[in-house]
Amino acid sequence: MASGHAASPGAKANGNEPWVADLGDGRYKNPVLHADYSDPDAIRVGDTYYMTSSSFNSAPGLPLLESKDMVNWELVGHALPRQVPLEHFARARHGDGVWAPCLRYHDGKFWIFSPDPDFGVYVVTAEKFEGPWSEPHLLLPGKGIIDPTPLWDDDGKAYLLHGWAKSRAGINNLLTLRRMAPDASRLLDSEGKTVIDGNKIANYRTLEGPKFYKANGWYYVFAPAGGVEDGWQAVFRSRSVEGPYEVRTVMDKGKTPINGPHQGAWVRAQDGSDWFIHFQDKGAYGRVVHLQPMRWVDGWPVIGEDGPTSGIGQPVLTYKKPVAGFPAKVPATSDEFDGRTLGLQWQWNANSDPRWFSLTERPGMLRLRTQVVPEANGYVRAAPSILSQKLPAPVFVVNTHVQLNDANEGDRAGLIINAMQYAWLGLRKSGGATQLVYTTCTPAKVRCTEASTVVLPQAPSSLYLRMNMAEGANASFSYSTDNVHFTPAGQPLKISKGRWVGAQMGLFSVGEQPGTRPSSLNVDYFRVTAR
Repeated sequence: MASGHAASPGAKANGNEPWVADLGDGRYKNPVLHADYSDPDAIRVGDTYYMTSSSFNSAPGLPLLESKDMVNWELVGHALPRQVPLEHFARARHGDGVWAPCLRYHDGKFWIFSPDPDFGVYVVTAEKFEGPWSEPHLLLPGKGIIDPTPLWDDDGKAYLLHGWAKSRAGINNLLTLRRMAPDASRLLDSEGKTVIDGNKIANYRTLEGPKFYKANGWYYVFAPAGGVEDGWQAVFRSRSVEGPYEVRTVMDKGKTPINGPHQGAWVRAQDGSDWFIHFQDKGAYGRVVHLQPMRWVDGWPVIGEDGPTSGIGQPVLTYKKPVAGFPAKVPATSDEFDGRTLGLQWQWNANSDPRWFSLTERPGMLRLRTQVVPEANGYVRAAPSILSQKLPAPVFVVNTHVQLNDANEGDRAGLIINAMQYAWLGLRKSGGATQLVYTTCTPAKVRCTEASTVVLPQAPSSLYLRMNMAEGANASFSYSTDNVHFTPAGQPLKISKGRWVGAQMGLFSVGEQPGTRPSSLNVDYFRVTAR
């Protein structure tokens, strides 16, 4: 099952990207990805590093990233073109879908174990990382089963360890071990055994996100605790797969500004050095990805640099690159829409339909066909057909050129930053006139309330639109008829996070009248640059 996207061009840093982690002098700065690749898991195979992350309701899901040095990453595809069950995810189900996955290489192929908190644990495999990937196999059905991590032991036996989501299962703070067939086709026991109970550890809460390893005769479980915003990284170890496990905190915030540094992957470089990839929750920017050096003391890892408490590391802000000699790269953001496929950075708000867009009707442009979505009336965020991507930096600018064609009454289309508290600037057909409208949706909750301001009561059907993102996720919009002189549209809005995700920026075209001849939005380009 292929991803349906072509390889993304232009990933080599050209000097105008909003965020480049490679400092160019043999060092890097954190985060290595200032984008919402949340709950990251990573491995090394040969001389290449591979990463995936959770993707929630966005499709395609399970992004696939490659690197030669763990600092400079390139997006090469997605392992999940559409989420299953297909019909269930035809609607925008914010915060549901693909939670924290686990990436492994075993028996000559890549494996991703990914949880859906409402359906269970799925497995997909591929011989080549970029795909094609197999259809999802439901290994463990059930509600509230999350954060799976497999372990293939030295004796040929296989296991699956996972956490629990209290919102679905009524329990959490527990890690459960199950025996698994080595080909991950089925589980060998129905109940499993709780091998780590966070409720029995002083001051522990929300123990989740485990990653299971075996080294030097020890079973290690790297697991975060304390919640996504303010948690810490723990490591458990035992001589027996079923425990008992002893525990240590191996990294916390320390004296740094990095809140909640935890949940990720232990990766060993070619030279034998050890590293840890984890996230930091930055609200509207999502869970951004950090890279830490890791060392061992008495059989326990210490992650980052020495913190104020002995044996507990704290995050580094800059450090020497794990592997020298590779040029700066960043995942692509801008798109000129001059190919036959969308850039890999784009995701839809739900499972997509190929009839939603075309790149060939007007070569060199994206044509978004207007979708009539009744639940999006007064709440554009409900539209499955929003085309969006992750925010790439704390500060950046988006420029686009759009044209609304053959609009029906109530049609609206334009540039959006999509979150629980969101904003968009675009064209709307109202009372027979084409208007330029600035819309905000507040407050930040599961369903906010839209308020629209008519910026131009009689607007041309073609306009240049701009969004400036300032520090602190403050978004301001402006427009131009000549791409030279830009006029502010409305007041800046502090953008919130989404549901378990960061905000997303993108394009949309939705309507209110079923049965009418569909209109469309032509998009000449989508350019993302530093300020």
